[in-house]
Amino acid sequence: MKAKSRLFAKSMNRAKRASALGIFLTLVAATSASALGTPEQRRACTPDVYRLCAGEIPNVKAITACLLRQKGNLSPACRSAMEQNGY
Repeated sequence: MKAKSRLFAKSMNRAKRASALGIFLTLVAATSASALGTPEQRRACTPDVYRLCAGEIPNVKAITACLLRQKGNLSPACRSAMEQNGY
Protein backbone atom coordinates (compact mmCIF):
# COMPACT_ATOMS: atom_id res chain seq x y z
CA MET A 1 0.00 0.00 0.00
CA LYS A 2 2.87 2.38 0.79
CA ALA A 3 4.36 1.76 -2.65
CA LYS A 4 1.09 2.83 -4.27
CA SER A 5 1.07 5.98 -2.14
CA ARG A 6 4.62 6.84 -3.19
CA LEU A 7 3.82 6.18 -6.84
CA PHE A 8 0.74 8.38 -6.57
CA ALA A 9 2.79 11.14 -4.91
CA LYS A 10 5.41 10.98 -7.69
CA SER A 11 2.65 11.14 -10.30
CA MET A 12 1.18 14.19 -8.60
CA ASN A 13 4.58 15.90 -8.52
CA ARG A 14 4.96 15.29 -12.25
CA ALA A 15 1.45 16.60 -12.83
CA LYS A 16 2.24 19.73 -10.81
CA ARG A 17 5.41 20.32 -12.82
CA ALA A 18 3.57 19.81 -16.09
CA SER A 19 0.88 22.23 -14.93
CA ALA A 20 3.49 24.78 -13.93
CA LEU A 21 5.13 24.47 -17.34
CA GLY A 22 1.74 24.92 -19.02
CA ILE A 23 1.03 27.99 -16.93
CA PHE A 24 4.51 29.37 -17.66
CA LEU A 25 4.13 28.86 -21.38
CA THR A 26 0.64 30.38 -21.33
CA LEU A 27 1.90 33.42 -19.47
CA VAL A 28 4.84 33.77 -21.81
CA ALA A 29 2.53 33.58 -24.81
CA ALA A 30 0.11 36.09 -23.28
CA THR A 31 2.79 38.64 -22.38
CA SER A 32 4.50 41.11 -24.64
CA ALA A 33 6.50 39.22 -27.24
CA SER A 34 9.17 41.89 -27.47
CA ALA A 35 9.96 41.59 -23.78
CA LEU A 36 10.13 37.80 -23.81
CA GLY A 37 11.49 36.95 -27.22
CA THR A 38 10.37 34.67 -29.99
CA PRO A 39 9.06 31.15 -29.42
CA GLU A 40 12.49 29.85 -30.52
CA GLN A 41 14.22 32.05 -27.95
CA ARG A 42 11.85 30.89 -25.22
CA ARG A 43 12.50 27.27 -26.19
CA ALA A 44 16.23 27.93 -25.96
CA CYS A 45 15.84 29.05 -22.34
CA THR A 46 13.25 26.53 -21.12
CA PRO A 47 15.84 23.93 -20.01
CA ASP A 48 17.77 26.66 -18.19
CA VAL A 49 14.61 27.82 -16.44
CA TYR A 50 14.04 24.28 -15.14
CA ARG A 51 17.70 23.82 -14.21
CA LEU A 52 18.37 27.20 -12.61
CA CYS A 53 15.05 28.91 -11.83
CA ALA A 54 12.42 26.20 -11.28
CA GLY A 55 11.35 27.79 -8.00
CA GLU A 56 10.29 30.92 -9.86
CA ILE A 57 7.80 29.19 -12.19
CA PRO A 58 5.21 30.57 -13.15
CA ASN A 59 6.28 34.16 -12.28
CA VAL A 60 7.69 35.43 -15.59
CA LYS A 61 9.31 38.53 -14.07
CA ALA A 62 10.99 36.43 -11.39
CA ILE A 63 12.16 33.91 -14.00
CA THR A 64 13.70 36.71 -16.07
CA ALA A 65 15.42 38.14 -12.99
CA CYS A 66 16.71 34.69 -12.07
CA LEU A 67 18.09 34.12 -15.57
CA LEU A 68 19.86 37.48 -15.37
CA ARG A 69 21.38 36.52 -12.00
CA GLN A 70 22.46 33.18 -13.48
CA LYS A 71 23.77 34.64 -16.75
CA GLY A 72 27.17 33.01 -16.29
CA ASN A 73 25.51 29.58 -15.95
CA LEU A 74 23.18 29.85 -18.94
CA SER A 75 23.47 27.61 -21.95
CA PRO A 76 24.97 29.34 -25.00
CA ALA A 77 21.57 29.28 -26.76
CA CYS A 78 19.76 30.91 -23.84
CA ARG A 79 22.54 33.45 -23.30
CA SER A 80 22.27 34.40 -26.97
CA ALA A 81 18.48 34.70 -26.73
CA MET A 82 18.78 36.93 -23.65
CA GLU A 83 21.32 39.15 -25.42
CA GLN A 84 19.08 39.40 -28.50
CA ASN A 85 16.38 40.78 -26.22
CA GLY A 86 18.65 43.34 -24.61
CA TYR A 87 19.31 41.50 -21.34
